Amino acid sequence: MKSNTQCNWQHIEEEEEMELMEDVVIVGAGIAGLATAVALKRVGVRALVLEKSKGLRSTGTALTLTPNAWLALDALGVSHKLIPLYTPSIKGYVTNVSTGEVQEVLYPRQGIRTLHRKVLLEALAEELAADSIRFSSRLAAIQSLEQGGDASMAVVHLEDGTTIKSKVLIGCDGVHSVVARWLGLAELVHSGRSAVRGLAVFPQGHEFKQEVRLFMDESTNRPGFVPLNDRELYWFLVSQGENMEGEAEQIQREVLEKCTEKFPSEYLDVVRHADLSSLSWAPLMFRSPWGIIFGKLSKGNVTVAGDAMHPMTPDLGNGGGASLEDAVVLGRHIGNSIINNGGLIVPGDMAKAIDDYVKERRWRAAVLVTASYLSGRMQQGDKWWIKFLRDRAFYKYFFSWLARLAVVYDCGKLPNISSGEPDHSKKEEMEMMEDVVIVGAGIAGLATTVALKRVGRE
Repeated sequence: MKSNTQCNWQHIEEEEEMELMEDVVIVGAGIAGLATAVALKRVGVRALVLEKSKGLRSTGTALTLTPNAWLALDALGVSHKLIPLYTPSIKGYVTNVSTGEVQEVLYPRQGIRTLHRKVLLEALAEELAADSIRFSSRLAAIQSLEQGGDASMAVVHLEDGTTIKSKVLIGCDGVHSVVARWLGLAELVHSGRSAVRGLAVFPQGHEFKQEVRLFMDESTNRPGFVPLNDRELYWFLVSQGENMEGEAEQIQREVLEKCTEKFPSEYLDVVRHADLSSLSWAPLMFRSPWGIIFGKLSKGNVTVAGDAMHPMTPDLGNGGGASLEDAVVLGRHIGNSIINNGGLIVPGDMAKAIDDYVKERRWRAAVLVTASYLSGRMQQGDKWWIKFLRDRAFYKYFFSWLARLAVVYDCGKLPNISSGEPDHSKKEEMEMMEDVVIVGAGIAGLATTVALKRVGRE
């Protein structure tokens, strides 16, 4: 039998275990969350990532990464693990099945790579310590404790009763972000479209070239596919105002029924080879550009990144890339703050670092959301003038312009913590030019200096 003293001590220990203190807490272990954790690790900060699922997210079978995304992965130090696995698509073809006309689309710079979402998540997670991600951690509430001046502490309450205090809180919890709602960001807008996505598996291999294939007709359906490797393809169907919720077999059947009479047999064959466990249906949502431009993207030491900040339609394939950009930019500003404060996380200065991050990302995010929405409207609008522009000019002129708007962008690098230099401008201030440099002020060093002075080489 335990004494009252023992019971009291046990109760105190349990309470202490339920309250944690972290420098940085990231909500969500998706692309944005893991990439941000990696970026912070590169600048010497350990972040705790909270994920409500039991493991890495399996939703979203594949994604396309454009050159701007690969620059971000370079900065994070993980691109080398992914590039050998996936061949880039340099071009694509858009087939009008009503007229038989085929338009060629050239992708900017080095083309695009389509990869398994889970492979990207695993590549990022491998860079983190095993205890950096806490699964089965569902967010219940958020508080902000003012500490005087600009300093504040974020307090996160989990559904299991755990309380976590942190100097920085970053919401990377997707389109239905709890953190974004706490900040007061505008509600999402339904685009009026939805998408079915999935993988197709050909065990004996397929014969498709490494090209993106899109199809269109007089309806508002837009199917397509692109190879991932020699045996797998990523395929999709974007529809106007369609609801395909249900079991995977039902979704596959509805796609086949919708496309049988109108679209080529090669697309139907891809759908028939679908891995049913990979099938998903979702409405296409976005946050209005003015909601991003004028919205409150941060409050003190709390901010958002990825889909929590700028959910967008997938028409330019830049949602994942934008999340990677967010991670690098946020990591850079936090890293610079740490360098300027002698390696310390100063809560008051964190608010400024986050504010600088928001200023840098606000307009970039708004432009990407706008360009993606316009691209989708042009490709699937049902007005006669939209169809005319789409068939005659969009893929030849406007698509490449919109794509370049998204792709021709470099989010920058992370600061070098070991050198103690926050950015290149600081490096230039410290750079000097000398004819001769002598290391050491001992007898040899001073004697050499005197000798050089005698011959006019001071």
